[in-house]
Amino acid sequence: MEGRVFGLETPLMTALQHLLDIPDGEAGNAGGEKQGPTRAYVRDARAMAATPADVKELPGAYAFVVDMPGLGSGDIKVQVEDERVLVISGERRREEKEDAKYLRMERRMGKLMRKFVLPENADMEKISALCRDGVLTVRGLLPEH
Repeated sequence: MEGRVFGLETPLMTALQHLLDIPDGEAGNAGGEKQGPTRAYVRDARAMAATPADVKELPGAYAFVVDMPGLGSGDIKVQVEDERVLVISGERRREEKEDAKYLRMERRMGKLMRKFVLPENADMEKISALCRDGVLTVRGLLPEH
């Protein structure tokens, strides 16, 4: 597929695919009626579609550069699930001030998330993350040939 790098797709396609791949346990209830995806599932799919990221292949390494505006390094969670799925997440909350009245709200608030399938030969022990000015860079090393 044209848009694939390391088994990755564009954010929109990833979100659409996740919406279509609803686990069987969530698709029906005791009455046999079909139900839509859970709220958490839809929230995660929207967060993935709305969190921009770049994927770079470097000599002997790879890098994921993810925009995480308004979040510090302590607000961002980076973990590996299912042995090879890199999950980057965080949540941006609006500052509440009792004496302030918003006239316009354009900045995105809420959950930020991206998932990436790591290459099979990625060294899981050598993954590093650095957050600077709201941009998170996660680097991983590939073993030498």
